[in-house]
Amino acid sequence: MPDIPADRIDVVAPNLKRRLSGVTATVVRLIPVQARMIGIVATGPGLPPDLPHIPLARAATLPRDRWRVWHARRNTEMALGLVLRHLLRRRYRLLFTSAAQRRHTGFTRWLIRRQDALIATSPQAASYLERPATVILHGVDLSVFHPAADRAALRAELGFAPDDIVIGCFGRIRAQKGIDLLVQAALDLFPSRPRARLILSGRITADNQAFADGLKARIAAAGLSDRIRFLGEVPWAQVVRNYQAIDLFAAPARWEGFGLTPLEAAACGVPTVAARVGAYETLIRDGETGSLVAREDVAALTAALARWLDDDAARQAAGQAARAHVEANHAIEGEARAITQVYRRLLS
Repeated sequence: MPDIPADRIDVVAPNLKRRLSGVTATVVRLIPVQARMIGIVATGPGLPPDLPHIPLARAATLPRDRWRVWHARRNTEMALGLVLRHLLRRRYRLLFTSAAQRRHTGFTRWLIRRQDALIATSPQAASYLERPATVILHGVDLSVFHPAADRAALRAELGFAPDDIVIGCFGRIRAQKGIDLLVQAALDLFPSRPRARLILSGRITADNQAFADGLKARIAAAGLSDRIRFLGEVPWAQVVRNYQAIDLFAAPARWEGFGLTPLEAAACGVPTVAARVGAYETLIRDGETGSLVAREDVAALTAALARWLDDDAARQAAGQAARAHVEANHAIEGEARAITQVYRRLLS
């Protein structure tokens, strides 16, 4: 990446976490789109080399000739923004985006009070900020997430039979994501539905290994290890291919900040069964682009999955409706434009 002149930097978006996370994914997918609208760069570790980027040391020494925006999405990034502005006297307007749908800690509330502006990723998240915030829902890059050009060939390459009905669930393997609820539903449904398959991909951290091992033992005891598979953490390009290959997505989380995966699935023409958490009620049209069920309700989750597993025509129609819904309401360009408008207000 060539050196970016200071006079072309209007916004700095920090990413102070090395491993892939939802926040990191947001930075990675938004900045290339925003860079067509405003001079924006990322800073911090663990980012793709082709992303507009400056070292943290340079972010801390940019000229004080004009105001720039420091767009934080984590507590550590808000705190660093305060250091840059008040200790190093950099001319940063401070912006924080929050996806959390819970009461913030005292330290987080202290940081939030010192920001110049706030963005919330859903009305629910905005209600916890105790200050006015601009609500901007996440969008999805339709040039990346779209139905496969040759879905049959892709499914064959991934080892699925033509008549398999594949459910996908992608994200960290932990109780918060409701993986145990989904596995229980599959154990109840799959013996009477031989076409059904379930794939789960995502990192298993050390503190969740026993949780994952217990689920795998239950699956093995039921004789379903060949039909319920844990793929582990897979490369981003493979995640997209998995979305394009599945028939139904499941998002049974116990709680969620926003929850982008149903949008990514919908963009690939896949309906979703999700719990009523995060922004899922905003993203999914119940009965039209998928189903919404009460959180932690295994019976409701099982019934909703059964409905879509048992009706090929309805499932395919819901996938088409899901893609159309995302195209009309959740393209990433709309999110990027709305955030850029906030930047311009801060800079004016």
